[in-house]
Amino acid sequence: MELGLHIADFTFPDGPSALADDLSRIAVTAEDAGFAKISVMDHLWQIEPVGPIETDMLEAYTALGYLAAVTKKVDLLAWVTATVYREPGLLAKAVTTLDVLSKGRAYLGIGAAWNEDESVGLGLHFPPTAERFERLEETLQICLQMWSDDEGPFEGKHYTLGRTLNVPQPLRRPHPPILIGGGGEKKTLRLVAQYAQACNLFGGPEVEHKLEVLRKHCDTLGTDYDAIEKTVMFPLDPGADGENVDELLGQLEGLSKLGISHVHGWVPNVASITPLEILGTRVVPAIAEW
Repeated sequence: MELGLHIADFTFPDGPSALADDLSRIAVTAEDAGFAKISVMDHLWQIEPVGPIETDMLEAYTALGYLAAVTKKVDLLAWVTATVYREPGLLAKAVTTLDVLSKGRAYLGIGAAWNEDESVGLGLHFPPTAERFERLEETLQICLQMWSDDEGPFEGKHYTLGRTLNVPQPLRRPHPPILIGGGGEKKTLRLVAQYAQACNLFGGPEVEHKLEVLRKHCDTLGTDYDAIEKTVMFPLDPGADGENVDELLGQLEGLSKLGISHVHGWVPNVASITPLEILGTRVVPAIAEW
């Protein structure tokens, strides 16, 4: 099992003027501590319960480009991209750029989007739920086409691309892994089975059931359930002095027994660095053989 760091809060003690340095320090420490992935949210305003919407938030792909420059090993992704915030051709190009500049460390984390308030507030197109899922599937198809030798065109219900030229291609072949976030049983997990290399669930009591639903979709579609990386979003709080480590290890062991291979989460007080060091010393080595 591996750990991943989700950076959801950019309101650090020294403010925006030191934000770049703080972000670099956090990312480098997490990488040195043995975290396998680092992600940021694809939000433009802060979300509850992380904090008030007026607190600091960075645009995801710009932040990931910065993280590519200050890290060397960790995989990088938006957890998860809001499919309607960018046209699919531009999104495929952004992930390709991240992959090339990180020397092959990009994932495409993606979902159907949900935050209508920030979309309306900033003038972004936010169609009804059913249409967002249609657009999500077309976006996945377009990205896969752009990451192949097929230069198009692409004609879908919502998107038309005259030529899906993408030069350079990603370094990661056949393409950056696709992670689809969410546990919706009819649509989201079907899309995982059909298009993705990783799923993401929340680490609650329904994990086992959701995985079984995913398995059934794989059986129906003739895809390989075992080849899909099973991830959960789960809080990683070792405690100020490591007092929560034993409890956390017990929770992670339970997830491992269900088939979860990657646990991704936010770390309280991450800018202090100490929680990352505790996780790197006492948790990452303990779960490595699970």
